[in-house]
Amino acid sequence: MEFFRIRKDIPFMKRALIFNAISLITFIAAVFFLVHRGLHLSIEFTGGTVVEVQYPQAADLESVRGSLAKIGYGDSEVQSFGTSRDVLIRLPMRANLSSAQQSDQVMAALTTADAQVQLQRVEFVGPQVGKELATNGLLALACVVVGIVIYLSFRFEWKYAVAGVIANLHDVVIILGFFAFFQWEFSLSVLAAVLAVLGYSVNESVVIFDRIRETFRRERKMSVTEVINHAITSTISRTIITHGSTQMMVLSMFLFGGPTLHFFSLALTIGILFGIYSSVFVAAALAMWFGVKREDLIREKKQQQHDPNDPNAGAQV
Repeated sequence: MEFFRIRKDIPFMKRALIFNAISLITFIAAVFFLVHRGLHLSIEFTGGTVVEVQYPQAADLESVRGSLAKIGYGDSEVQSFGTSRDVLIRLPMRANLSSAQQSDQVMAALTTADAQVQLQRVEFVGPQVGKELATNGLLALACVVVGIVIYLSFRFEWKYAVAGVIANLHDVVIILGFFAFFQWEFSLSVLAAVLAVLGYSVNESVVIFDRIRETFRRERKMSVTEVINHAITSTISRTIITHGSTQMMVLSMFLFGGPTLHFFSLALTIGILFGIYSSVFVAAALAMWFGVKREDLIREKKQQQHDPNDPNAGAQV
């Protein structure tokens, strides 16, 4: 399905060096902020207090957040838990305050707004659990990267695999750089969004690489640069349809999903935008600079040489 078709190929690779220089600067800036500012980790990673309360009617989460902000817990996480009457509150650790003292402060603030609210449970999430979550998250990220390398190596060729992985890691680091620069909260849901962006970005790279292979087969007189430009140009309509539809869904979560989905959808938004950019200007350009050629994707079988004096040459049984 295509909304439109561009008749003349756009010379994307003509400006590949400029765009990759911009990507490199952005990447270095992201790494700088990650090192010097670090990520603002949620209590799922750092530890804290979990408080579950129950209301006699559907809870007003915005009212709960407002009550917590008044006592200095504006950075706490509030979400429905199970039913609309049950609310789960995650509080960051506070110096010289135990979990019991924190829960007392929370209940005092909530009962001021609604005297019928009931405390269901209080739990302390230790930093050891957070350390395990961080380790498992990094392990999941590493497994995804290794899987992408193996997949692209079998599907295409090592030059494409390396180019695709560099482009995908470029997207991940830039997402993390945004979260470090603005000190947005990095939670497990954001980690899930980062892993989703990896898969989403590699899909775009595979589509472009597939079109490059098809173009190599059809157009034998085109140079490598012309083949890549043609492949990218011919997939623009598909890119707009696919990514436009996905971006509208993600933006709807960002605008109407509330605080629970806010940073999850924000990470996806950044990842999708940079995923399109990296697939075109990073992955394709790197493959070109790595010296990709027609023979890397299409291996023709050599015809068997026959002796012209052999009367049975070319005979088939």
